[in-house]
Amino acid sequence: MSRNTRQLTAATVLAVSTALLAGCDSAPAPEAATGSTRHYGGIAFEPCTLASSMSAGNVQAQCATFEVPEDRATPDGRRIKLNLAWLPATDEGSATDDPVFFLAGGPGQSAVQVWPQLDPAFREVRKQRHVVLVDQRGTGGSNLLSCAPEGGDADPQAAATVDAAAIADFARRCAERAADRADPRFYTTTDAIADLDAVREAIGAQEVNLVGGSYGTRVAQQYARRFPQHVRSIVLDGVAPNDLVVGGEFAHTFEDAIGLQSQQCHQLPACAKRFPQDARAQLGALVAKLKDAPAQVEYRDPASGESRTGTVSADTVTGLAFMFSYMPQTASLLPLVLDEASQGRYAPLMSLHDLMGRNMGGSMARGMQWSVICAEDADRYQEGGAEGTLLGPEVARMFFAACATWPHGGRPEDFTAPLSSDVPVLLLSGELDPVTPPRYAERVLQTLPNGRHLVLRGQAHGTLGLGCMPRLLGQFLESTDAKALDAGCLDSMTYVPPFTSFNGWEP
Repeated sequence: MSRNTRQLTAATVLAVSTALLAGCDSAPAPEAATGSTRHYGGIAFEPCTLASSMSAGNVQAQCATFEVPEDRATPDGRRIKLNLAWLPATDEGSATDDPVFFLAGGPGQSAVQVWPQLDPAFREVRKQRHVVLVDQRGTGGSNLLSCAPEGGDADPQAAATVDAAAIADFARRCAERAADRADPRFYTTTDAIADLDAVREAIGAQEVNLVGGSYGTRVAQQYARRFPQHVRSIVLDGVAPNDLVVGGEFAHTFEDAIGLQSQQCHQLPACAKRFPQDARAQLGALVAKLKDAPAQVEYRDPASGESRTGTVSADTVTGLAFMFSYMPQTASLLPLVLDEASQGRYAPLMSLHDLMGRNMGGSMARGMQWSVICAEDADRYQEGGAEGTLLGPEVARMFFAACATWPHGGRPEDFTAPLSSDVPVLLLSGELDPVTPPRYAERVLQTLPNGRHLVLRGQAHGTLGLGCMPRLLGQFLESTDAKALDAGCLDSMTYVPPFTSFNGWEP
């Protein structure tokens, strides 16, 4: 079968394309609240409430829309509205005039929708600094490019099997439906940083502090290169180098993360005794077994508790393992779930797969995602080296399959060049990160003489809210001296021990 028509089960493709370089979140839009209009510079804001299904508390904010040209080369053409949220400093009387711009991950995540999960991480920052959230064009409330199925239209990534032709045809039809309100060619990172600077100018800030998570680290680096005079400091959490082909290295970074997790298990006597087999080998054997014979299973629906039947395939396993690896708390379940599945008990695996899929569903704007990766990554992807890995080369092929028909723009010639700057930068990595491992941040650090890289032991993707990081984040944004930070408090970070039974880990 040819490269363009080879099929694979949808589970892994959907898991990878949904997770990408972001945290897992699906959140409702801000709710309006009654109250008076407030102005931040030249933008009028109204009170609103930010809520998330993944966060226990709501966040009170000020919300607004801000109009920009869709195509800046034709300023008299179509205009689109950006969705904004402003989190005023808690001590507004002493607030500084250099706000924080938080840049969400993805590509395709809404900064406004994900914020309630992140707000506790910024508790020190918000004492004296305003935080501004801009839904990147094509996400959240900013002319959303979601590409959700409509009417009788089927989503090829929700089918039992997917292939490149089906994805490309789905993308073509989605672009046709969106043509009356959006031109996908103008929803790239380059367009987004121009939007950010327009918002900065409108609120009257001469300088801003950029905090980017995952794909947001690409946005931050691109903004800092284009508008260096307006950047006071940068925080990069889960660092993606400018020359990284997003989606092109997941097969290898995931393998590395599984290997590191397995090493930690074997260093714990109880875990090594309970799970003597290497996790990578066990996962590989299970994948091979299910490729030959997918298993029918009866399991409990994780939401309703009702009995259901389903098919466990090789990609069900790799998809769950990939999603689990984003957080040490879920990764700690993996050895137990794999052990159960290796003995033919698939019900826990299937229930957890459904639960993770539902939590992640709807968290990414797929059309905007295609606009970014098709313009910035697809033509740079080179096959080779992924054969024999758990994810294999097919996931990347399907990841970029939409680019055959999705209208997309381009990128500046220097887009992939490293950011070279004297700006103060704090770089953060989780030791076990399956998509942006610490070595990526080390590459970026090489051209940032005023930068410092902190690696959080035993952690994975997304570190801003962990341990003493909120305090260190506040200190850095106050002093802009990353090298002077006393990061000894991070030494208390440790590994989450794997579950040895469904009752938990060994005491």
